[in-house]
Formats: sequence, structure tokens, C-alpha cells
Amino acid sequence: MGGGMKSFWEKVLPFAAMVVVECGEVGMITLGKAAMNNGLSNLVYVVYYNALGTFLLLPNFIVHSCRSNRPPLTLSVLSKLFGLGLLGICLLQVCAYAGINYSSPTLAAALGNLIPAFTFLFAIMFRIEKFDIRKSPSQAKAIGTIVAITGAFVMTLYQGPPLFNRILDHDSNTNLLSSQQSNNWVLGGLLITITCICSSSWNVFQTATVKEYPDEVTVVFLFCCFGTVQCALFTLLYERNIDVWILDNSTEWVSIVFAAFFGTAVRNSLITWCLRKKGPIFVSMFKPISMVIAVIMGMLFLGDVLHLGSVIGAVVIALGVYTVLYGQSKDSILMINDVSRLESATENTPLIQK
Repeated sequence: MGGGMKSFWEKVLPFAAMVVVECGEVGMITLGKAAMNNGLSNLVYVVYYNALGTFLLLPNFIVHSCRSNRPPLTLSVLSKLFGLGLLGICLLQVCAYAGINYSSPTLAAALGNLIPAFTFLFAIMFRIEKFDIRKSPSQAKAIGTIVAITGAFVMTLYQGPPLFNRILDHDSNTNLLSSQQSNNWVLGGLLITITCICSSSWNVFQTATVKEYPDEVTVVFLFCCFGTVQCALFTLLYERNIDVWILDNSTEWVSIVFAAFFGTAVRNSLITWCLRKKGPIFVSMFKPISMVIAVIMGMLFLGDVLHLGSVIGAVVIALGVYTVLYGQSKDSILMINDVSRLESATENTPLIQK
């Protein structure tokens, strides 16, 4: 009974953790979009919330370091954590919020469905995932990847006519969707696509790092610390106007505090734990959930309009993603059957006598 309950929680907890991650991510980018519409620089936003999030992680890191016998931090591990910070914060988050600033959280959530496809490609490249074109699961994963990427091109290059009017009528003074902001849909889509590529490679890279250094608390704190410093230096070089660092309204404060607590402290810890438990493809497969949440929140709180191109592209991406996941599940079943046949053959084979 105890073993059954343990097996149950081992399956349920990673699933629940990833649902929480996706819901929180959509809330985070929606608040971030609202703050950027009010004039907050996307670079300053990334620096502030990661700095505050790293500060929130510091007490747990100190206590953990004093109480546990963690493995020694070698130069190889430190260089990997430095690379994770550069890829996961300085490059990934800067491109992500720049893309959201040019487009919308709905487009970001929809294009985020590309992450499972890109993760699959990177997993093959780094030999985490096996691929044999002669087998049907591998064929399904290859076709699904191509379909998902095609859907992303549709969403990026074709916006289409609006399907619904805004749910809320905002006046010119209170509308969170800034009418004066340049809304370059294609550029935003390209930046978010770059973000998906970075996120997929980060998932694979993070999985390999945690396997080499299995201490999630240390890994999360140090790569957040490295990434924050890198992003701060880049922002100081790029943003020469000191006024961009001043927070003017409550929306900016709320978005930064929420992103620091959830995005840096909670999200990174949950994802790192799930990557160690289940691997990069499991983590990436939850991205389609965020699409529905983003559409609802964007229409309710940002006054976003749902366009035909977004719907068509999202449907195509979802078909591609679930084709990849179907191939993944078939591959797992075949692997279990192969192991069972091997064990059965071993049990039935008589010992070779001298």
C-alpha cells in the first residue's frame, strides 16, 4: 500500500508542479506586459525581478549550504551554471519580454508550444533521446515537429482579421494596451521563436547539469545570481538613461514582486526538480496549457483581440505537439515491451554449463 501511494505521488506531484508553472508563467507575462505598456523598460524589468528573486533565494541557499553536505563546486560545474545564467536569463528572458512587448502574451503562449518540438530536436542532438526513422514513434515525432514549426510560421507571419471584440472597453487613459506603442507582430514573433529555441536548449542543458551536480538549491541560486549580474551589465550598457530605472506606478511594482517570487524563486525551483525527476521532454509537454490561459487573461485584462491567424496557427502547433507526444508515448511502450521480453528471455534461458 505504501509503495502504491509513493508511486502515485511520484506521478501526480510533477504533473501538478508543471500545471502551477504554466498558470503562473501566463500571469507573470500578463503583468509584465501591463507594466511595459505603462512605460517600464523590458530590460529593467528582467533585471529587477531576477535581482529580487535571487535575494529571496539567498536565505534558503545559506541554510541549505550549512546543513547539507553538498558536492564540491568544480570549475566545470561553475562554468555550466554561468552558461545557464547567460542562456536562461540574459538571453532567453530578454528576448522573451522584448517579443511580448512587440506583440502579446497570447502570441507568446501560442509560440511556446514550439518548445516540445525544439526540445525533442535538441534531445536527439545531445543523445538524450533516441531516434530511428524506421520506427513509427520516431516518424510521428519527426512529422509532429515539422507541423508545429509550420504552425509557428503561420502565427508569426499571418495575423488575420479579429474574431471577437475586446471584452472590456478601456478608455484612452486606463487602457493597458498602449495605443502609442509600436506593435510589430512579426518582430515580436521572431523574438519569441528565438526564446523557444533558447528555452528548449536550456531545458536539455539544465537536465545535464543537474545530473552532474544533483543539488537543485545550489544550481538554481547560482545560475540566477550569474544571470542577474550578466543581464544587469548588459542593461547598463544598453540603457544609458538613468530615468528608466525609476518605478513610477503600482503596476510596475506588483509585476516585479510577483515575477520575483514566482518566476525566479518558485518556477525555477519547480522546473529544475521536474527536469531531474522526469527529463526535458516531460517539462516541455505542458506548454499547450498556457495557450488557453493566455487568451482568456489577455482578453480580460489587456484588452487583446483574438485574431484568425493566432487560432489557425495555435491549432496547427497543438496538432504537431500532440503528434510528438504520441510518438513519445509509443516509444515508451515499445521500450517497456522490449525490456519485458528481454527479462522473460533471460529467465527462460538455461545457465551454460562448463
